[in-house]
Amino acid sequence: MDMNQVTLEASDFDASLSFYQMLGLKLIVLSEGRYARFELPSGSSTLSIHHTDTPAAGSSVFYFEVDDVDQRYAELLGAGIEFEAAPRDESWKWREARFTDPAGNRLCLFHAGLNRRFPPWRREIE
Repeated sequence: MDMNQVTLEASDFDASLSFYQMLGLKLIVLSEGRYARFELPSGSSTLSIHHTDTPAAGSSVFYFEVDDVDQRYAELLGAGIEFEAAPRDESWKWREARFTDPAGNRLCLFHAGLNRRFPPWRREIE
């Protein structure tokens, strides 16, 4: 099984469209003002946004892994993306920086390397 896509709701469709393009996602489908789908720079999953007047931004966090969190953070700051704080090393062995999209969806820019799937505390699969 592979994750195909995640769709996020957006009340300000144009702001969300611009935001995800600033993140470096490639626009592959556009239904003007209503729906857009993006390919991520690597991997096979896609992300889409769908217009709604009342988006239901929840408690989920969407993680975008990059090779160099500090470099990508600096690039995104320069493009006008606002972060909650500068990148930092977390106790779970990831380096990350958190931010939100225009609809209030929580996002995390991170790098974990092998610790993403194989942290020292990983349980052995029987």
